[in-house]
Amino acid sequence: MAVVVLLASAPWLWTVVAATGHRYAATDAPTADVVIVLGTEVLPDGRPSVRLAGRLQTAAELVRTGRARVVLLSGDGGGVSGDEPAAMTAYLTDRFGVDSRRIVTDPDGLDTYDTCVRARDVYGVRRALVVTQAYHLSRAVALCRHLGVDVDGVAARCDDCPATLLAEKWVRDYLASGKAAWDAVTRRPPAVESPPSTRIQEALSPA
Repeated sequence: MAVVVLLASAPWLWTVVAATGHRYAATDAPTADVVIVLGTEVLPDGRPSVRLAGRLQTAAELVRTGRARVVLLSGDGGGVSGDEPAAMTAYLTDRFGVDSRRIVTDPDGLDTYDTCVRARDVYGVRRALVVTQAYHLSRAVALCRHLGVDVDGVAARCDDCPATLLAEKWVRDYLASGKAAWDAVTRRPPAVESPPSTRIQEALSPA
């Protein structure tokens, strides 16, 4: 039984080990030109859900403190809950005053793996911070680093997240690590392939 449990946990253990030394709080995060924010649920009224709001608040803090210069908002532009990158952009600009010229959106970052691949191949990102909640952070860091993007993970705020929600997400992420490991090994192409974009480089250029 112990062997079965160990084998079943191997993908999750891979994400934890791969992310070791690359997880930070916003207050002690290293610097990078780009911070990638992973999308998630948008509320029916178009506002970010509590988890997404926490990720955006954390990204805004990184920009404000000079730890990042450009924000790459990656999510599902046609998701069942709404246009994630559009909602994320509005929240960053309206609530936190982030300059829209420093925001780049990827509406085809349909999952964590696709976000990492597209950040590398479409937007030319080689070094970045990646922001998501703690339960998701190791998987995001492990995938991006495996794909050749030198990322450090920053744990997003989730002040109003119910304990039951966080527990549910921890379990979901544990199970999702199997798919993450498979994607990493097979190097599958992203669901949407796009030509290279210079938008990140343009956003980093002096006004």
